[in-house]
Amino acid sequence: MPDLKSPDMADRFATIVANSLDTPAKTQDLAHRAYQSRTKFHRLFRDVIEETPAAMRRRLLLERAAYHLAHTGSSVTDVALDAGFGSLEAFSRAFRKSFRISPSRYRRMRDPHFHLPASNKIHFLAPGSPTKGGGDMDLFDRFAGNDSWHTRRLLEYASALTDELLDRPMPTVVELLPWRESNKTLRQLFENIIFTKEVWTAALSGTPMDMNGPAPSQRSPQAMMQRLEKTDAELHRIFADIRNRSAWDDTFVDALCEPAETFTFGGVFAHIMTFNAHRRLMALDALRQLGVETQGFGDPMEYEESVAPWNQPVALKMS
Repeated sequence: MPDLKSPDMADRFATIVANSLDTPAKTQDLAHRAYQSRTKFHRLFRDVIEETPAAMRRRLLLERAAYHLAHTGSSVTDVALDAGFGSLEAFSRAFRKSFRISPSRYRRMRDPHFHLPASNKIHFLAPGSPTKGGGDMDLFDRFAGNDSWHTRRLLEYASALTDELLDRPMPTVVELLPWRESNKTLRQLFENIIFTKEVWTAALSGTPMDMNGPAPSQRSPQAMMQRLEKTDAELHRIFADIRNRSAWDDTFVDALCEPAETFTFGGVFAHIMTFNAHRRLMALDALRQLGVETQGFGDPMEYEESVAPWNQPVALKMS
């Protein structure tokens, strides 16, 4: 019975797909190169790589195409043919679906990110990149990931507290933005962490938002956890798209402000991370003062050590 966690097997299967990019290849062909039946190869590959052979091959071809668009002078048609598409129209549809932008516009962007989402972290790597390790993770992932991870931990600690403790006035209060919020209790601190994300998610996506906040029933630790998961999913999707387009300095109009104001995407991300980091540390101190046994200090390095989602099995360098 093969060890499904074996890095060697992951390397071997991924290399088979990587070496097939320059020739037409179906799953049957890849299985033959692995000395497996088509059915067994498909099953083992999906268990080890967490992606089907065909899906991984298609994604790697699109990642390679994106790199060539951004860093070579090849025509879009030549890039499309190199990626295995029979027509420019078919390539453009697939590229737009994956990267949410047309190939021609992608080419005009400055130093774009060319990796598509993949839980296995196996990607096309640019020439000169290391063939192993965590080149796929950047500061956006660390800041956003740590903020979400630490907030969830704090809410889990708070879920064991009574309403009286959640609403007990804190002995030390630091009002960061006194014209916008109040941080007099632990519940208010958590509410401001999550409501900040909800407001900016609405502003960035252009959706309406009740600025009075949610009903009291939505302010328990359990309910706030559900709100956090929902707003994080959309906020991370928006910021990941901005990161992938290298658009941090682009601006947008926040229609929720009165009057409307213009902000940069990077400024908003830095704003959320800065003020929520302070709120999280205040919440951590408040939990300890209430006698809750907590671990850690909210340090992003704790997130790296505990989660490290970028330290996945392999990454392949392909020309």
